[in-house]
Amino acid sequence: MIDQSKITKLNKIAQTMVAPDKGILAADESFGTIEKRFAKINLPSTEENRRAYREMLFTTPGINKFISGVIMFDETIRQKTQDGRSFVSVLEKEGVLPGIKVDQGTIAFENSEKEKITQGLVGLPERLKKYVSLNAKFAKWRAVILIDEQNNLPTEKNIRQNVKDLAQYAKDCQKAGLVPIVEPEVLMDGGHSINKCAEITEKMLRYLFEELEKAGVAIEGTILKTNMVLPGKETTKAAPADVAKATIDVLKKVLPDHLPGVAFLSGGQSEVEATENLNELNKTGSHPWQLSFSYGRALQDSALKIWDGKQENVKAAQAKFYHRAKMNSLARTGKYSSDKENLS
Repeated sequence: MIDQSKITKLNKIAQTMVAPDKGILAADESFGTIEKRFAKINLPSTEENRRAYREMLFTTPGINKFISGVIMFDETIRQKTQDGRSFVSVLEKEGVLPGIKVDQGTIAFENSEKEKITQGLVGLPERLKKYVSLNAKFAKWRAVILIDEQNNLPTEKNIRQNVKDLAQYAKDCQKAGLVPIVEPEVLMDGGHSINKCAEITEKMLRYLFEELEKAGVAIEGTILKTNMVLPGKETTKAAPADVAKATIDVLKKVLPDHLPGVAFLSGGQSEVEATENLNELNKTGSHPWQLSFSYGRALQDSALKIWDGKQENVKAAQAKFYHRAKMNSLARTGKYSSDKENLS
């Protein structure tokens, strides 16, 4: 078991991560993912281009009003600004917590063509020590669950193994002094209904918290990052009010009250959709846990297009990133409205 003084420290960090009016920037794209993002603006994924892009985001003036923490990739947490300051020190100076993605991507689960399991448990405690020495305060591990009703997916076995691995990762993080973000994601791929997503999300989260409890993970020093309850992207979109109701119904059934908060992922939603749905979630009233955000594309897409790999576009790109962060900050208290999209 983790001693109480360590739990108190972890809880303080976790509360900061889901502080009111703020959310977490997911800037932890792997080499493969950032290459795909850069391909959309015809920019080669070189180390310098990746560094310059992250510098544009991290040095946005005033972003600490809306962003509580940043999840970085292994390369990123070691990088520096053009004038020689480490990204970690830049974030810390603004009161933004540095975090690190520690999973090592997905592979096929038991030779399945579609189901995945996440790698990275081997050697994890040693890697966590290195990240602590680099001043990381929290970590992230993502597991993906696919709904494919024709093939009776997900299987019970796949869900169970993914959440068991998440629990082991969380335990290792807390031993090292890092707050774990546990990220089980029901993917939007496919044409399933919102009800099917609710069913699988509830099962996945129920199993997850059973495993966390079994592993001795301190829930008060843990953050949940998960999907909103949404229909598959190959079917009709659900109205934000329906997304909010379905999501809250699931959370109320399975989440312990002493969990500090949920940082929702955007999971393929557009920038505005992710904000609208978060806003509706926070309009449902007060809950034991904070309802926050941890967005990647939904904070970065427009800023990336404006930046376009050019130094002269940095200020305009930062203004767009700032705007999207501000919109999601408003959504944290249900105060967002589409008419605010055209305001600075």
